[in-house]
Amino acid sequence: MSSLKEIKSRIQSVGSTRKITSAMKMVSSAKLRKAQRTIENFLPYENKLNSLLTNFLSADTDTVSPFACQRKTENVAVVAISSNSSLCGAFNSNVARLLIQTLNEYKHLGKSNIKLYPIGKKIAKSAEKIGFSYENDFEKIVDKPSYEAIAAIAEQLMNDFLSKKIDRVELIFHHFKNKSSQILQRETLLPFSLKNETNANENQSYYIVEPSRKQILNELIPKVIKLRLFAALLDSSASEHAARTIAMQIATDNANDLMQELTLQYNKSRQQAITAELLDITGATFGVN
Repeated sequence: MSSLKEIKSRIQSVGSTRKITSAMKMVSSAKLRKAQRTIENFLPYENKLNSLLTNFLSADTDTVSPFACQRKTENVAVVAISSNSSLCGAFNSNVARLLIQTLNEYKHLGKSNIKLYPIGKKIAKSAEKIGFSYENDFEKIVDKPSYEAIAAIAEQLMNDFLSKKIDRVELIFHHFKNKSSQILQRETLLPFSLKNETNANENQSYYIVEPSRKQILNELIPKVIKLRLFAALLDSSASEHAARTIAMQIATDNANDLMQELTLQYNKSRQQAITAELLDITGATFGVN
C-alpha cells in the first residue's frame, strides 16, 4: 500500500491538474460563445447570397459557368482545416484520418499532382508525417479567422482551376451542429455544382437583370465559393472550441473522481496508521505492567 506521503503528493498533483483543465474549459467556453456569435452574424448574408444564386439558376436552366466545368481529374487540391493546438479530443485526429483516406484515393495521380492546403498546425504536421509537402503557412488564420485571408486562398484555387492547373478541389472540415455535436465533412468545392436544390413548386423571386444574367452569375459564383470556404473555417473554429470544452469538462470530471478515490484511500491509510500506533501503545503499556 502506498505511504501517506505518496498519496498526499498524488492528491496535490491531481488537484493542480484539475485547476488547469477547469480553467481551460472556461476559456474554451468563452471562445465558443464568440465563435457562435460570429457564425450567427455571418449566416444571414451567406443564406441570402445562396438564395439569390438559387433563384438565378432556377430561372435559367441553360446556365454555364467555367467554375462548373467537369473534366478528368489529373490534378487535385485538398484543403483540410484543423486547429493549431491540441487537448480537443479526437478533433484533429479525425481530420488527419479523413485527409489520409482522401489522399489515398488520389495516390494514383502521384504526389506531384496533389496540392495540399493544410489550414492549421496540427494537420500540417500530419501531412509532413505522411510525406506531403505544402507551399504556404496558413496557421495564423485558424486562431483569428479572416475573410480576406481565406478569400485569397479561394482566389488562388479558382485561378488554378480556370487555368487547368487543378481539376478538382476537396474540402475537409468539421461542421458545427451544436456544442455536443461536430460533424466531420468532406465536400467538393470545385467544380462548382449548378444543381438547383430548390423545389420547382416553391415560390421563387424573379429579377430584372442588368447588364446580363451571365455576367452577374460570373461575379456571384466566385463570391459564393469564397463564402463557402470562409463558412468552413468558421465552422471548424467553433467545432474546435466545442470539442476542447467537452474534453476539458471530461478531464475535470475524471480529476474529481480520482480526487475522491485518493482522499478515501488517504483516510483509510491514515486510520490504519493511527490504529496501529494505538495497538503499539497499548501493547507497550501492558508489557510494562
